[in-house]
Amino acid sequence: MQNLTNQQTSTINKSYSSEDWQGAYQSITQEYDYWIDDIEGQIPPELQGTLLRNGPGLLDVNGQRIHHPIDGDGMISRITFTDGRAHFRNRFVQTEDYLAEQKAGKILYRGAFGTQKPGGWLANIFDLKIKNPANTSVIYWGEKLLALWEGKEPYLLDPYTLETLGKEYFHGFLSEGQPFSAHPRIDPSSYQDGGAPCLVNFSSNPGLSTKISIFELDQTGKALRNQDYIIPGFCFIHDFVITPNYYIFFQNPVTFNPILFSLGISSAAESIKFQPNKPTRILVIPRNPEKGQQNIQILETQAGFIFHHANAFEVGNEVFIDTICYDNFPELEPASDFRQIDFDQFPSGNIWRFHLNLDHQTVQRKLITQKSCEFPSVNPNQVGRYYRYLYVAAAHAETGNAPAQAILKLDLETGEQQLWSDAPRGFVGEPIFVPRPGAEKEDDGWILTLVYDAAYHRSDVVILDASNLAKGAIARLHLKHHIPYGFHGNFTSEIFCPIDP
Repeated sequence: MQNLTNQQTSTINKSYSSEDWQGAYQSITQEYDYWIDDIEGQIPPELQGTLLRNGPGLLDVNGQRIHHPIDGDGMISRITFTDGRAHFRNRFVQTEDYLAEQKAGKILYRGAFGTQKPGGWLANIFDLKIKNPANTSVIYWGEKLLALWEGKEPYLLDPYTLETLGKEYFHGFLSEGQPFSAHPRIDPSSYQDGGAPCLVNFSSNPGLSTKISIFELDQTGKALRNQDYIIPGFCFIHDFVITPNYYIFFQNPVTFNPILFSLGISSAAESIKFQPNKPTRILVIPRNPEKGQQNIQILETQAGFIFHHANAFEVGNEVFIDTICYDNFPELEPASDFRQIDFDQFPSGNIWRFHLNLDHQTVQRKLITQKSCEFPSVNPNQVGRYYRYLYVAAAHAETGNAPAQAILKLDLETGEQQLWSDAPRGFVGEPIFVPRPGAEKEDDGWILTLVYDAAYHRSDVVILDASNLAKGAIARLHLKHHIPYGFHGNFTSEIFCPIDP
């Protein structure tokens, strides 16, 4: 009876309604191009540049619903800030798979997270091709705008028109079909390059053993360094972190059943099973093995599942990694509907700090916050370095799993927390930190995030003061439409928009 009472109380006191949360999970079919005129507050005049976002714009193909948002066709949203104004443009990434399905008017490909071709297992048996939705992230690097999905090579876009120009291979460095992770890390000051920035990324080819290829690109997109490693066992690795001397990967304790996938019974993600009795393995790989650094080190810690990391840094021969950790992998069911998810039945992600002592080969971990959260973000100048402030999309309530309705700022030195919440009818996306020009303090800048406003079925671009979330929104830019919940994005100081007549 006590459990039932608690459950009823929890339901009554929820900061959101399921109907409101579900509202953003509708396809957007129109491609827009306009100046944003409906604004509450004022855009900071020093904020100059472009916010880039990627995520599934289509959640169905001609009325045939996809099984999971991760399978949805990618759509780039571009918000350019210039002279106190903002311009919006969105466009679908016109991958080969997107164009084929739009022409056919139906689902033609299997998706990584559960979408199957109509016709049951007989229509999917032995079809191992997985659709490339190009929907996970977007980055501007080497004067190229790239739409990313970790299973294949990136797509190159025109930054002004968002037209899809083709696949990108970085001067022949990537081979055809070679994955390029959707989570590149930009080292703001590479030790090996005289303090110049470089982009660090990886590709992963999992199987009975997993090949991880790690590469670093200079500011023109030219390859600087490349390393290949064979890791024992199946690796489901979505993200990684860097420090000046190391690449760090977490090998989740999962297994993959290729038979179920090959026979068309389940998707790739549905064929993954969490192994709670197996340890999570932490792979510490030297960035410059030619300078006498040790070979790859593998440390173990208790089982957990990780999608996203916040940051990592070194103190002597110790490494600290802050990450979003789940108790287990939220397994997918073939007949489930993601719109009907019961958050109370799924594990919540919490921020943990992992402390690695490389001399003694030990791992300690510490819970930073119990608040349900995802999509961590830091000042880009602190990537791979000691840092103080962490921003994350979080639930409104202190405990329990729920949709993200707030932006949480954590002071990792004092433990102080600040929360800006848009509950009950607002649902936030990934926060992006933009440093203020000439800033001397780590938290001197802005947080940019997309917020779905269920009251008006539209999305807003919200600008927060990163040094003090208690000020509330500095500006709230109302779009003319909604944008389905997305995944990742980046900010560039480049300005991409038409000249206003």
